[in-house]
Amino acid sequence: MTSFLNNSTEEIDNYIKKLKTSVKNTSYNLTLDEELLTDLCDGLLTGEKSLGYPFCPCRENTGDRKTDLHAICPCIYREQDLAEYGMCYCGLYVSDEFISSGKKPFPIPDRQFEPTVPTPEITIPQTALSVWRCSVCGYLCAMDTPPVKCPVCRASSDRFEKGAMSFIK
Repeated sequence: MTSFLNNSTEEIDNYIKKLKTSVKNTSYNLTLDEELLTDLCDGLLTGEKSLGYPFCPCRENTGDRKTDLHAICPCIYREQDLAEYGMCYCGLYVSDEFISSGKKPFPIPDRQFEPTVPTPEITIPQTALSVWRCSVCGYLCAMDTPPVKCPVCRASSDRFEKGAMSFIK
């Protein structure tokens, strides 16, 4: 990956420390690839400075926070990507299994949707999301599948119970 080189080494190092602190005692891991971590943090820091939010540097932003919400790091696709590929789209977040496999980040499909303007003749399909409850700590989330690990207590996905409610996404 090519460095963005938009920020000083000290600023990037401080941002990396901030990210490492934010994932400590959670179920999330940052990539072990130091060059990738540096490049991504440089891009996230640049986004924070220019946009006011840490937009995924691997995606195009509109400059409008409301429109860009889906890809503000951590993006809404992170859980599904970690469950399916062991890493998020940009490779910043990786699963325990990904780390133990020794794999390097690799290209995965982008789940980002293209916003469209609905017209009266177009029907937008709606999908129900299940509510999952961690049986260990009670954490709730509305997703297609439970998270790989509970972000609160690190319990594995088999410790989640499917709830009776569902939401439309």
